[in-house]
Amino acid sequence: MWVSPDMGLKKTSEIVAVSFSVTETAPNTYTQQQISLQLDVLNQEVFVVVAVDLDPSTPDAIAGTDTAVSAQLTSTSQTVPVTLANSNCLATANLQIKSAGFVDGGVGFTRTSIDSPPAALDYIGIIATSNAFIAVNGAANLAQKGLVGRFWGYRARADSATFAALTQSELLSQ
Repeated sequence: MWVSPDMGLKKTSEIVAVSFSVTETAPNTYTQQQISLQLDVLNQEVFVVVAVDLDPSTPDAIAGTDTAVSAQLTSTSQTVPVTLANSNCLATANLQIKSAGFVDGGVGFTRTSIDSPPAALDYIGIIATSNAFIAVNGAANLAQKGLVGRFWGYRARADSATFAALTQSELLSQ
């Protein structure tokens, strides 16, 4: 993967895959888990994310009740589900079953952010603060829901100005 020399990053590893899973602590409860990337901040190491795959549990099909499961990967800790409008959100996935007003299980809907970037993109995000965060949150489900997934990326060393800008951007936009 090529990284623009204008950005101030030097690739220091090959692509690595980071797998994860998280389950709600109780049904319909926002639950987040931290993933340590063990970056070397003294050497201004960052993690360049090139692809993400989120696979949330299927919502419960309950007659007459809309249910949902949302999932996210972010570069900073969040206290509620976020959307791609949040600059620290790298990917989202939302599954919904719309059945309010129906006597059967309803109709299912799926919404995910792009699993893999188009070939024109060098990366989809850069994590500079050593941790990534995954989260899952159900709505109106009877049982706990979970999230499994994987993201791919590589380690890179940033020059001082780039590292400072990336770190400050992550921390100030929480």
